[in-house]
Amino acid sequence: MDKRQEKMKRNVPEKSLLMQKRKKNSDDNQSTNKNRFLVIINVLGSTGPIRFVVKKDDLVSGVIQTALKTYAHEGRLPVLGTNVDNFILHDAADYAALHPAEAIGSREGRNFVLCKKQIQPQMTEARSEMISRKGSGSWKAWLNKSFSFK
Repeated sequence: MDKRQEKMKRNVPEKSLLMQKRKKNSDDNQSTNKNRFLVIINVLGSTGPIRFVVKKDDLVSGVIQTALKTYAHEGRLPVLGTNVDNFILHDAADYAALHPAEAIGSREGRNFVLCKKQIQPQMTEARSEMISRKGSGSWKAWLNKSFSFK
């Protein structure tokens, strides 16, 4: 029995060291988990939200890219494409647009809306001339033309 007791005494410090290592590893895992959170992104025109985990330090452009890849991987419609520059990510709470170089964790919200950027046509000289002529027409002439009987 003396040998067993000696063996148990010898194993006690080894066990405590092992327990300390396990505790340290779990503390490290908890600190890295605190740095991550779940985002819910509603894509404008899509049927449901996309959910995935991001780090607080991730850039908004990276989150948009992940959302587009997830959207395409799930085979959702309408097809959006993969160009990050064509999209804007809004905070769902106040609908403020997030800058692409901003960290996603800088906002308190976890719900976002992904929208396609509206592309405005450039005003050319011919286009401005056409618009100015279009507005100069008489509404009376249009009305007479509409009600003319043949």
